[in-house]
Amino acid sequence: MEPRSGCPINAAVEVLGDRWSLLVLRDVIFGDRRYFRALLTGSLEGIASNILADRLVRLVEAGILTRGAAVRGQRARYSLTEAGIQTLPIIYALGNWGLDWRSGSAELRARQQVMRAEGAGFVEELMDELRVRHLGATPKAQDGPGAFERLNAAYAAAAEQGDAG
Repeated sequence: MEPRSGCPINAAVEVLGDRWSLLVLRDVIFGDRRYFRALLTGSLEGIASNILADRLVRLVEAGILTRGAAVRGQRARYSLTEAGIQTLPIIYALGNWGLDWRSGSAELRARQQVMRAEGAGFVEELMDELRVRHLGATPKAQDGPGAFERLNAAYAAAAEQGDAG
């Protein structure tokens, strides 16, 4: 897909700038939803199946995702490419803007608050874990729980606190 101009911002917006693409990537990255049905039923925003199918095709064509070969009776699994993993800092920046300028529920804001508090090194750690999950990279040694484990714990704690309140 050739961009309309040679501007790098335009080229990025043409791939990532529609209403759904970044939300699909968010669900692949943070929800580890890698199958069509999981992406469809797990969408907080209620994406329609035809729109999801279109966005998955676009993201595969753009080199952001790969679609695994599905033999008869099995579902195709989507994986991030390195270009897809490199969208995490963009999603992180958008989430920080959302924390500052938009309201939302405590549990849905909890992961972003952890990412902001931990900073750029934490985003790199998340990217390393994505490389293990999606690209088969060798895990890096770490002390204590991993980045995704810490994010999920923050989300669970905020959800539990919301249920109690």
